[in-house]
Amino acid sequence: MIHLTVNNRPVSVPDGTTILDAAKKLGINIPTLCYLNLHDINYVNETASCRVCMVEVEGFKRLFPACATPVTQNMRVHTDTAKTIQARRHIIELLLSDHPNSCLTCAKSMNCELQKLANDLGIRKLHYNGEMSSHPVDSDSLSILKDPNKCILCQRCKTICNEVQTVGALATIGRGFNTYVGSVFDRPMHETTCTFCGQCVAVCPTGALTEMNNIGQVWNLINDKTKTVVVQTAPAVRVALGEEFGLEPGAVVTGKMVNALRRIGFAKVFDTNFAADVTIVEEASEFVHRFKNGGKLPMLTSCCPGWVNFFENQFPDLLDIPSSCKSPHEMFGAITKHYLAAKMGVKKEDMILVSVMPCVAKKFEAARPELAERGTRDVDAVITTRELAIMIKEMGINFDALDENDDFDNPLGESSGAGTIFGVTGGVIEAALRTAYEWMTGEELEKMEFEDLRGLKGIKKAQIDIGGEKVRIGVVSGLGNARRLLEKIRSGEEQFHAVEIMACPGGCIAGGGQPYHHGKLDILEKRADALYSEDEKKVIRQSHKNLSVQKIYEEFLGDIYGESAHFYLHTHYKANPRY
Repeated sequence: MIHLTVNNRPVSVPDGTTILDAAKKLGINIPTLCYLNLHDINYVNETASCRVCMVEVEGFKRLFPACATPVTQNMRVHTDTAKTIQARRHIIELLLSDHPNSCLTCAKSMNCELQKLANDLGIRKLHYNGEMSSHPVDSDSLSILKDPNKCILCQRCKTICNEVQTVGALATIGRGFNTYVGSVFDRPMHETTCTFCGQCVAVCPTGALTEMNNIGQVWNLINDKTKTVVVQTAPAVRVALGEEFGLEPGAVVTGKMVNALRRIGFAKVFDTNFAADVTIVEEASEFVHRFKNGGKLPMLTSCCPGWVNFFENQFPDLLDIPSSCKSPHEMFGAITKHYLAAKMGVKKEDMILVSVMPCVAKKFEAARPELAERGTRDVDAVITTRELAIMIKEMGINFDALDENDDFDNPLGESSGAGTIFGVTGGVIEAALRTAYEWMTGEELEKMEFEDLRGLKGIKKAQIDIGGEKVRIGVVSGLGNARRLLEKIRSGEEQFHAVEIMACPGGCIAGGGQPYHHGKLDILEKRADALYSEDEKKVIRQSHKNLSVQKIYEEFLGDIYGESAHFYLHTHYKANPRY
């Protein structure tokens, strides 16, 4: 143990601990900007590039970055001297001197860490005036808007893209004053290996990376009286939306959310959990078919568009392994356009579907040509959890006062507990096993929880006994973890029967379109716990027992995993290798 003092208060910490973590143990706050730590999901950014966390160490004239300086025996640290405070003010002023003065219209306003630090340090005037950087804004992608003029070179995005997700889409461009974090070869994002997982957006402390805003498009659709506009909401949205209105992380706001969506003007409000149940019925059928008939194994889940982009770009030789099932919101789109429209007496081209998703990759996914028929998209527009919160605020709706008992419309609003847990890592494969177990054994499943598949750990492995068969399951969240496991599967080092992969560490609860969690792992844990709690409250907890799902097969889809179901609910993938 290392013994030191911070602001004259003694503390003992293990060797290798940074000054920042030693101070945290004492409850001493040292401001940071570039630093971000999510140890449990393999993410630490400690480049010390911003120098906001500078502290004094007795015996040295120079200041030290607390986030990257290990403690030493008998070190005496001071974090609150005039010298350290003035240094922080100088650093923030220098950053602001080369930063657009557009806070009022910035998408990250009130969520910008640079803005908050400037306010906390009482900066009301800039003493440094000089040349401003000028770089083109990349708005060509359907998911992510990149504005290098707001980049502060913290390199959080670069770290999570290249080291955590191993996507390799971001790089440092230029030298000296002209340096900024851009895309590899300075290409537009959609021409790189970017998967649009949105983790760069989630960790960017400023407005340099944000989602493409589709709010205006959705308002125009709602106000078009020639169209019938309906909406669906993903499972992870209901346990995070409340954070935008001051509620605790993990607060379940399903009823309030449905009520708000009706007030916004949607003709019908549906639950993507219903389509998650349909996805499970198809995916479990596909797994059982492959397992019993010598099909290609392991079968990989395919409901995450960021993960789909990843394997199309970087593992094109494995295109035959993932399930051919569409993602739940795209299945919902096909059902809406071809079944619901007829039930409501609406022409397919006049039926408009909006998806509220925790994910920015869904924006890109909805525009994929194979997910449209004769130019008509199955999903017309996608907004994130954050964008929905903005629309609610635009309407002047008092979210706290909304009826929390409001419920989804039917026939596409009823769902099982299995559909609910889609929003957290491990949930998709657990939901599939709940159904596959009964279909493979002919026996009722007594215990619904598969505990070995739960938790936010990046890679989980389990062996499930299904009627005497040892079924080996893998669960992965985060694309870097996916790469590591896929390379072992490719080499034969690891064998599985089924693997669930989610692009975002922790699953959809940590999606790029969710309220910013600012690196706080406990927020993700509370969101996950809320989904599991909702699952436990459900009367029906298996997808194949959802009566509304059974009805749609009887009236529209025909046989499970049959010809009609394949036409509407399944898709194909294409190799898309990039630099």
